[in-house]
Amino acid sequence: MEFNLIITGVGGQGGLTLSRIIGNAAMKEGYNVRIGETLGMSQRYGSVLSYLRFGEEVYSPLIEEGNANLMLALEPAEALRNARFLGKESYAIINAHPIHTATTLVGKEKYPSLEEIEAALRRVCPVDVRNFQEEADKINPRTLGVLMLGYAYGKGLIPLKKESIMDGIRETLRERLWEINFKALKRGIELSR
Repeated sequence: MEFNLIITGVGGQGGLTLSRIIGNAAMKEGYNVRIGETLGMSQRYGSVLSYLRFGEEVYSPLIEEGNANLMLALEPAEALRNARFLGKESYAIINAHPIHTATTLVGKEKYPSLEEIEAALRRVCPVDVRNFQEEADKINPRTLGVLMLGYAYGKGLIPLKKESIMDGIRETLRERLWEINFKALKRGIELSR
């Protein structure tokens, strides 16, 4: 077994924390885990990409183009920017809440519509697009990644046990953040049904 996950978003969305939660969960189940990160401008709103691979024998963190099993895109344009990792066997879960960059805000670049993003990605693989941020905001805006993880888990797209994911949350986050993240995980699972 080998599982390849791409987590993409912008700085400040918690993508790196999410990769640590999933990595810790996979280690709980005895898998080898490799995490690689590309930080566009490792600051608020810069592109952030995490490669997370786990399985019996995984040696490199890098995922070859077209080989991701799953993409969790915390920001829609970032999903499009990293579509090269998706292939016929992939699945993409995309948060429909756009975060405009300085260049789109001043009109130097056009931000693609959600319809354009979804249509482009659907040519490659199955896609779920919904406003996960809106749901996360009801719990705590910073639980977006865990809520999307719960959704992926509920859809059967993450080959890990729920208990392991909860352990991953415990090992990665401060204790005062556990309950709201457990709540977000549960909400994500409910949304997937």
